Amino acid sequence: MRVVVGAVLIRDGRVLAARRSAPPDLAGLWEFPGGKVEDGETPEQALVRECGEELGIAVGVGAEVARVVDTIELRLLSTQLLDGEPSPLQDHDELRWLDASGLDDVAWLPLDLRLLEHVRRLLVWAG
Repeated sequence: MRVVVGAVLIRDGRVLAARRSAPPDLAGLWEFPGGKVEDGETPEQALVRECGEELGIAVGVGAEVARVVDTIELRLLSTQLLDGEPSPLQDHDELRWLDASGLDDVAWLPLDLRLLEHVRRLLVWAG
């Protein structure tokens, strides 16, 4: 089963969300930035790589926040910004910092949507 990781990057009580621009069938939907775990990588290594490629940032990876298994396995991992400012470099055309009440303001990918309550609880606790 394909494993995909997503970054739960929280700053000032808000979490980073990214709007997909590719592939066409996912364009316009929002996700927690990240991507596929490649052969020979740990989920943590994959998330560091993906954040560098997609957002131009360096992150530290912490604990798993939530996971869902469907056609793929999606793992959300807590992250800490170490260097850089996130920019939509690859596969995204917009980024937003969303607070707990703003999580419902965007159209999420189906698997990310299933994990929103876990992220919402983190944001309420952090806020």
